Order: sequence, then structure tokens, then C-alpha cells
Amino acid sequence: MITLALSKGRIFEETLPLLAAAGITVLEDPEKSRKLILPTNQPDVRVVLVRATDVPTYVEYGGADLGVTGKDTLIEHGGTGIYQPLDLRIARCRVSVAVRADFDYAQAVRQGARLKVATKYTTIAREFFAAKGVHVDMVKLYGSMELAPLTGLADAIVDLVSTGNTLKANQLVEVERIMDISARLVVNQAALKLKQAPLRRIMDAFASAVNAAEKTPEAA
Repeated sequence: MITLALSKGRIFEETLPLLAAAGITVLEDPEKSRKLILPTNQPDVRVVLVRATDVPTYVEYGGADLGVTGKDTLIEHGGTGIYQPLDLRIARCRVSVAVRADFDYAQAVRQGARLKVATKYTTIAREFFAAKGVHVDMVKLYGSMELAPLTGLADAIVDLVSTGNTLKANQLVEVERIMDISARLVVNQAALKLKQAPLRRIMDAFASAVNAAEKTPEAA
């Protein structure tokens, strides 16, 4: 049995065409089913639904043979004990710094300054500001990040940004782009040895689909 760990939402939806390229169809809609383990048209392949932040953990410890998760999640997890063979080029976004429109960010991040930052991406944020020589007091949040600067909880936030519409709606501005993010395929290292043939088939199909998508005019 091959077990694939996915999270609901954008990553799940954008992984479906890659699965189709491997001849795999998920037989139930995760938004309509209450099941956490979904069957596929392949009797030896199943999908487990987990929180996005848990995908690397399931793969690392063998709860899943492979999974799809964002680069941001992998950085925060540490990425140890798992093989990362492929950038799937899906679920693209960016990690950015945002502040209130009336906040003097340039002055706040001068060399040696101290900044209060709200984020769930503490590793990414800490490394970014350390490279700038800025001391940060980290406030770890898991949701509604935009509220932190508006309520005085933090000076800035570090968060995922896609369109930027949520920032604008809350009178925040994106002041620095830290890194671009996309989803990665991750594989359990032991599974890759024990189930090499079926896993390689899926990995190769994913790679071919990614390469084909990159060559289309829409991907340009």
C-alpha cells in the first residue's frame, strides 16, 4: 500500500492533475466526505488528509510514504529525515513582511534595531532579520496574522502572501519579499528503498507532468 499525505484546499486541488498523470484518481471529495483516508482508483494507493504543517511529520515517521507540502512548511519543520526530490511548481505564493501603512519600516529595521514580529514562520523570520542585523521579539500566532499590527501586538508580520488583497483590506502594506514558495514532493527515505518501483512510478509521472506544464504558454 502506498500512502500519500495531503492537506485540504489549494494543495489538494492542484495535486489532482499530477495524480491523474500517474493514473491515480481520488474517489471522494474531501470537502464533502468526513473520511480522513480517501480511496483511489488504484487499490494499492490511498490518500490521508492531514494538517499542512503535519505533512512532513507523517512522511518522516512513516505515517505516509510520500506527501505534498509547501517549502515554508519544510523550512519550519527542518526537513530532516525526508527526501525532497521535486519542486512541483504548484500552490505558488511568497513569504513577505507586512506592516501598517503608517509604520516607518525603513527606520524600524536600521542596523541594531529591535522589532516585534508576529508570525507562525518563526525560523524563516528569525533568519531573515538576523541577516539584516535586526533584533526581533517573536510573537507566534497561527491565524488572523493581520490583526497583530492593527492591535499593537506587533510592529510587523511575516506571512504567506498570494494576491495581497487581504493585506490591502486590512490597511497593511507588503514591505519586503523574503522568498518565493511552492509545493514540494517529499518522500519517506525507508519507503523509497522498500517500495522503490511504485514510488518511482509516481515520482516520474509527477516530474513529467511538471515539465510539461512548464513548457505550456500558460506557465510562461
